[in-house]
Amino acid sequence: MATATKKKVTAKEGAEAKAKAKTKAKTKTSSSPAKKAKSIEAGRVYINVSFNNTLITVTDQSGNVVAWASAGSLGFAGPKKATPFAAQKVVATVAEKIAKTGPFNVDVIVSGVSVGRDSAIRSLINHGFSINSIKDVTPVPHNGPKPKKVRRV
Repeated sequence: MATATKKKVTAKEGAEAKAKAKTKAKTKTSSSPAKKAKSIEAGRVYINVSFNNTLITVTDQSGNVVAWASAGSLGFAGPKKATPFAAQKVVATVAEKIAKTGPFNVDVIVSGVSVGRDSAIRSLINHGFSINSIKDVTPVPHNGPKPKKVRRV
């Protein structure tokens, strides 16, 4: 009869084996190549302006958000968020965020009524964006609800 001999492993040897396994795992993950920033050639810029805020979102062609910024996130407060100056600063922030990856050939989609609309589009041109088209998707009411009756005293 053959008896299997079992080797007793001490706690110290077991801890050393675990430490070696961890270092091997770390070296495998650290040896993988670093992710490179994906360059995007074309995309869309959504400009949403209201009387309260200015929001600009940059997406790729399939609609995945690349970068965004708003006047409120830049520290503007109250009615200052809807000014042309705030719109320029928001575009500058977005342009800085996507300076390495792009997109620079963009279709602009504008929504809302405020004084920051034109300023935002001009600022996009000044920051080196090539604008293919500008589309206005501001919702327009088709007469809307019936107005209240005139008050009689």
